[in-house]
Amino acid sequence: MKIGVFDSGKGGTTVLEAIKRVLPNEEYKYIGDSKNCPYGEKSDEELMRIVCGIVDELCDFGAEIIVIACNTATAKCIDKLRELYPKIEFVGTEPAIKLAVATGAEKILVMATPGTIESERLHELVRDNKMNNQKIELLACAGLADAIEKDENVDEVLNRLLKGKKNYDVVVLGCTHYSLIRDRIQKYFPEALLIDGNDGVASRVQQIVQKH
Repeated sequence: MKIGVFDSGKGGTTVLEAIKRVLPNEEYKYIGDSKNCPYGEKSDEELMRIVCGIVDELCDFGAEIIVIACNTATAKCIDKLRELYPKIEFVGTEPAIKLAVATGAEKILVMATPGTIESERLHELVRDNKMNNQKIELLACAGLADAIEKDENVDEVLNRLLKGKKNYDVVVLGCTHYSLIRDRIQKYFPEALLIDGNDGVASRVQQIVQKH
């Protein structure tokens, strides 16, 4: 089966690796749109135009499943994409709020791009899943995905965003780029569990392939 995966650069490679672990024999095409990174700072209209161009390229490849390995593009585009491309199975990426809440942690930090933090979908996830004893803090990490993509000033940006942040039980990595620097983020939260949604995406793709 042909599977397309795309992201605003190299962050989605972490999702691709997770999918390949459970589905090693499928045919893949990955598009890392570094030119337009970060998606989290684009307008809805501009992002939709960019994403449709990528989806068209993956359709030309023959993709039957397209994985949006970007939390922002998922939140802002996936519903419209399903309307525009009804024959394609779209799998999105969302911050792993459900997984974080299920740990029973009392204090959760969600790191994500400004676009994801502002999205209605993220606030729905928090609203629908948070338990009464839990505090979920949302942190808009402006500039972090771009710094990771360019491999420039990453520690400087992390220090600006995370200095003084402490005592979290779980930290949700709500952008696929952040998984690339998991070890560096962990240093700020040595006792916290760091969670991303990559395995959940891989599991969903596996279910679709098995269904077909």
